[in-house]
Parts: sequence; C-alpha cells; structure tokens
Amino acid sequence: MADSDAGGFTEWVVPAVAGREAAVTRLMALDGRGELGSAHVRLTASALGVSERTVWSWVSVARREGRLSARAPARVGVSADVRARLAVWGGNVAAVHRELVAEAVKAGVAESVPSLRALQRAVRQDLSAGERAGLKGGEAARRRFDVYGKRPRAHRNACWEGDHKRIPVRVSLDGAAVCPWVTWFIDVATKAIVGVAVTPHQPARDAVLAALRTGISRQDPYGPFGGLPGVVRVDRGKEFLCRTVERALGAFAVPVDDLPAYKPYRKGTIEALNGAVEEMLLVSLPGYTHRARPAEAYRPDPVEGLLSYPDFVKVLLDWVAWWNTEHHPAGLDANLTPLAVWEADPAPVEDVAGERLAFFAMEDDGRVRKITTNGISWRRRAYIAPWMAGHVGMRVRLRYLPHYDGQIEVFSTEEWGRHLGSAYLAQAATLEQRRALSSVREKKARALKADLKAAEELRKARYTATTRAAVPRPRRTVTSSQAEAEIARSRGADLAARALPDLIPPREPPASWARPVVRSRRAADSQTDAGQAEAADGGPPGAAGVRDDSGGVLSDGDC
Repeated sequence: MADSDAGGFTEWVVPAVAGREAAVTRLMALDGRGELGSAHVRLTASALGVSERTVWSWVSVARREGRLSARAPARVGVSADVRARLAVWGGNVAAVHRELVAEAVKAGVAESVPSLRALQRAVRQDLSAGERAGLKGGEAARRRFDVYGKRPRAHRNACWEGDHKRIPVRVSLDGAAVCPWVTWFIDVATKAIVGVAVTPHQPARDAVLAALRTGISRQDPYGPFGGLPGVVRVDRGKEFLCRTVERALGAFAVPVDDLPAYKPYRKGTIEALNGAVEEMLLVSLPGYTHRARPAEAYRPDPVEGLLSYPDFVKVLLDWVAWWNTEHHPAGLDANLTPLAVWEADPAPVEDVAGERLAFFAMEDDGRVRKITTNGISWRRRAYIAPWMAGHVGMRVRLRYLPHYDGQIEVFSTEEWGRHLGSAYLAQAATLEQRRALSSVREKKARALKADLKAAEELRKARYTATTRAAVPRPRRTVTSSQAEAEIARSRGADLAARALPDLIPPREPPASWARPVVRSRRAADSQTDAGQAEAADGGPPGAAGVRDDSGGVLSDGDC
C-alpha cells in the first residue's frame, strides 16, 4: 500500500482481489519448476470464472513485472484535517471543498486540491454511513446506524427496567390543561408491565416508590405479576437514584443497576414500551400534542374537549391490562401474551408480606413525637384521628409519603414498631379555597411574567438588517430628554438612590474624643514658616506643625 500526502489528502492503493493473487502465486510456483501446463490454467480459469486467456495474461504480467495482483488506481483518502473540516461544516463536503480551494489558490497550489467528485467519493468510501450521519445530526443520528446485541433470555423477575415518560396528551385537571407523566416498570423476560404510577406533573421519588410498590405487590388489584426482582435497571434519573429509593429496595436486598447516561439501548425493553404506548394508544386520544394539524390550526384543543385526569388514568390502566393479557409483543415465544409467558415460567416468585409492603413507599420522620390534646404536631401543623382519644402523652414515630402532607402514618416507638393508625390534617382547606388560591397565584405569575417580558424588551437592543460588512444601526433612536426622563424614573424607584443620609444629623461625639482644630490660612502659613526655621536649627522637621488643642507644640513622645 503506497501512501503520499498532497494538499492534506492521503493517496492509497486498493488491495488486489484475493482470488487472483492466490491463484497466480500457485501458477508461478508451477512455472518455476517447469510444470505449468494448459490444464492448470484451464482449472484456475474455471474456478475464478474468467477466461483462459485472462489467466495466461496474469501469468505473463507476473513473469514480466513480478506483480501477482491487478494494478489498482490510486485515489484520494480523507485525512484528519479533512475530517475536522467536515465536523465544522456539519458534513457538507461542498463547503469543505470550497474552503480547500480558496486556501490553495491563496497559497498558489490550486492544482493540489482534488475535484469535488473525487472528494465526495473519498468521503463515501472512508466514512461509514453512521459517521456521515453523526457529522450532520450528532450522536443521536450516528447511533441509528449502530448494531446492538441482545442480552440472553432470563427467567421472570430476573430483571426489571424502569423509566419516566411524559405523555404527549393534554388532559383536564381542576379546569387547567396538563400533560401527565407515567412511571412504570417492565419485566424484561416476559415483557409484562408490573408497576405503573401516573402523576399530573414531572414525577419525583414518590412516583417511583408507588410504581415499585404496585409492581412488588401481588395482592388485588395488582396480581398476578409481581414479587421481588433480581435487579432493577434504570438510567441516571435523580428520582430513581435518590436515597429513599435505594433504602427501600436495599431493605429487600434488591440492587439498582445504574446505566450510563444517554445510552437508551442499554434498557431497550422499557424504551420500546415508551414508543409502543404512543403509537398504539396516545395517538388516538383527544388532546394529543403530536397530531398532524392543518396549516391554519395552530391553537390547541379547548379544555372542555379534553379527557379529565381520572378518565385518562383509567384509559391508560386499561391499556396496560390489555398489553399484559391480550397483546402479543415481539420477541416472545410462539406469539404468546405476557401473562401466558409469566404463568409458563417455572422460576419461583419471592413475595413480600403485606404488613412489610404496606409502608414500603413511606419515609421515616426520624424523631420521637408526643400525642397532645391538639393531636400530633408535624411541620408546624396539627394531625388528628379518632383512635388518638385516650392516648394523650404517648410517644410515637411518624412515616409519610414523599411530597404529600395531607396524611401521615403513626407507629409505636420500637424499631419496625406497631402501626397505630393514620392521622389527617386538622384544618385542611376546602376545594373552593384551593381553587381560589390557585387562581390568585396564577394571576401573580402572569403579572410577573408580563413585567419580566416588558423588561426584556427594554433591555434588548434591536438593530437594522445589514447587507454588507458594517456596524448595524439601532432600529429606534432615543432622544436625550427621553433618556434622562427614564433614568430619573429608575432613580425614583431605586430604594438605595432614594436614601437620604443627611436626613437625621449625627449626634455629638463624646468629650473624650479628639476634635480637629480649624485654623485660618494666615496662622497655618506662620506655623509652617516656624517649623521650617526650627528644622534648619537642628530640630525635628515637621515638629512645629503639630499642636494640641491648647495651642502648644506636641513633642514626639506626646504624639
């Protein structure tokens, strides 16, 4: 292989056909011993699918030039410099060629740059389809051309995969349109959805714990899927990796496999489920945000025509039941449903006792509290329950759901203590009060948003469009009087600028403080002349200019 650099490119020779080289090597060995005959040439031509004349030509070239393969033409290869330029221009070969031609013309070596067709051919031959797509669309585009292996088939509950998905469907909740989120877990071996939790906003750790609890429990209405998994595979979502989830699963010795970020193919089962639910269910629901619309229909669907949040949750859970019991996901044996594969799997299922799982998703308060006549005080609010009657003074511990303070669970003070009962917020706001409060908060948010938007418009400087390399001119010209007026208004609104330090005069200093002596200019000049004369006589320079309050001269020791 011959390499040479010309204009930032690498020229190299394409390897010869392996069949010709091996055949000619054998024929030349026979020719060297004087054993080469027409039968050998005829056999070689038949095996390689060429004529006998072609084989004799190969032998002749080998005798004359010693070359065993065909002479391949040299071509242009893509060097590291060209690859860097392709990355800068997003894979645009024509733009890279124009840049190379411009640089070569400026350097006086225009003939060293190959043609555009030669460069395009070199890019197609040296860069794979995935590399070319990555230069244009980044890592996500390059990943579409990769080949991924499949993990070996395992038994049920060997591994679960979990993920969040934002549902692209607008649903109605308290008169407002929201896009809910679903947090779910799927069994990799049987493709059964074992746990589901839906939230009307971006989920937190409470949604992960709720989905895990429904997945582990096999009691009605969650069975027959469930039990303890061997491992839970998730991405680097902070909700999945929080201390609460780790502690909850660690209590049952279930490890969490933290996969690298931005590698969805490492948990392909749950990613396939995220795509399947959108294609098989969400696309048909009212309020679907990715639906194709006419050019003039730019407004979203009104809230009145959307599904309510409870209705949407019911539709989603019905689809999950259909997936588990009637659907035939790809990859299962003999087109079986997840339920059939689950029941046919002989692997044992590890169940968790109901009393241990009842408070699986709850966090411990970490303090010992006392029941008073007002109930139990938690987060400066009182919680009461009928069972507390007659138990004033009892010391208890609390457990609560993350991000929910409407209800708490009360336990005795022993470790894994006995559950005493639930307690509810004593003075919870009514539905009308909560709606009125939400309306007030929304009005304040809209007002603040309008103020910030107006301030942003004032802060931005808009310029006219330019058709040549010149400094653009501002669109709006502000007069000096307008500028001064706006500056004055800003000073009036600035509390620091409005402060009046001389409004309250300072009080008289104590009598023990030294006070400055105010002298006339003539007295100061006379004291300066006297000091210079004393310095000329040998006295310390500058001593005559220092006097005390009584007018006497201070010595160095007095200072």
